[in-house]
Amino acid sequence: MDHFIERLKNHIDHVKKVGTHCTTEETTKQALILPLLDILGFSPYDPTKVLAEFAADFPGVKSTERVDYALYCNGQPVMFIEAKPYVSDLTNHAPQLSRYFNSCLGVTIGAITNGKEWRFFTDLINPNVMDEKPFLSIDFTKAKAEDLGQLEEFKHDNFHAEKLRYFAEENQYIQQFKSVIKRSINEADIDFVRYVAQQANIPRQLNAKFLESIQPFVKQAVQQAISDTVVKGLSSPTVITAQPIEQKIEQPREELFAKPDFIVNPDNEKIITTKEEQEIFNIVSELLPDIELGGRDTESYYSVLYQNKNNRWLFRYDVNRKRPTIQFIVPVDNIRRNELERAGLEVQNNGQIFLEKPEHVYRMVGILRDSLVYCINDENFKRS
Repeated sequence: MDHFIERLKNHIDHVKKVGTHCTTEETTKQALILPLLDILGFSPYDPTKVLAEFAADFPGVKSTERVDYALYCNGQPVMFIEAKPYVSDLTNHAPQLSRYFNSCLGVTIGAITNGKEWRFFTDLINPNVMDEKPFLSIDFTKAKAEDLGQLEEFKHDNFHAEKLRYFAEENQYIQQFKSVIKRSINEADIDFVRYVAQQANIPRQLNAKFLESIQPFVKQAVQQAISDTVVKGLSSPTVITAQPIEQKIEQPREELFAKPDFIVNPDNEKIITTKEEQEIFNIVSELLPDIELGGRDTESYYSVLYQNKNNRWLFRYDVNRKRPTIQFIVPVDNIRRNELERAGLEVQNNGQIFLEKPEHVYRMVGILRDSLVYCINDENFKRS
């Protein structure tokens, strides 16, 4: 994360330094847009990740139209990008992007950028219809540290449709709430004054006339409260109090020991559910939120089960070797193998997949869903 942020900061310095020289769209692409895609893990030199001048025969898309870039994960386009020159105003410049987004059901994110500002769109209001307003806008000439951290969600290794949809919804609500809170605090409208008066238990009838009369007092109280909070925040770290040297305070016994991040089976101490196994189960539960799942650990492997049935295991995770592996209940045919290898995973001849990190399960969504479909089908488990 720190390395990622450092690369972003260097890129922002680069944008500020050369941006005004990018007077054409092509120069903007080469100097400002492609370097950011590379930082996000979408190498512009890898056509399986970045495809320029993307054209497709979608209903509603003109035959002469092309979207500037299509970003790929697991062999499928997941994000469209429309590029504009550095000096362009991005407002009302996304109709072509919208047509492509609305026509390609697999794409969940659309972005328009002039290299300096990036606006990200999805379909929170109507499914498969790109929203008019972006859920995230980042201007590199004004970016804050927290803004840079948000771009972590768009990295190739982290890219997952449902995660991004949740992130977009969360971000949109937070921005709307911040706007309302700022407006209420700055303007102290009647509704805000009524709320404050109710919470303060003012022993008066809160009619319009009385609320208007105390409105200036509420504004003044808000200003003083904010001032007090800021002053307290600034002064607290600088307060120094004398402390006896080598003073030791006896801590409760439970605080002296960190809570272990593994779980030992009470009936068999050789069965230990590791932190990684717990993380894998949490990730799969996130990817399949409406499915009844169970985790089952043994001395040999850890399984995630459909409806907690032993014979309906979606996959088995084996950590008892130099490189942990995962094996799904469905075979790894050529199509699945290509999909996994495109996601940067290493597949063995026996169908087992090396799983270096729990989060790499996000790269296996296709075969994970195939395994779920297999486990749901009762015909696959009837005795012959």
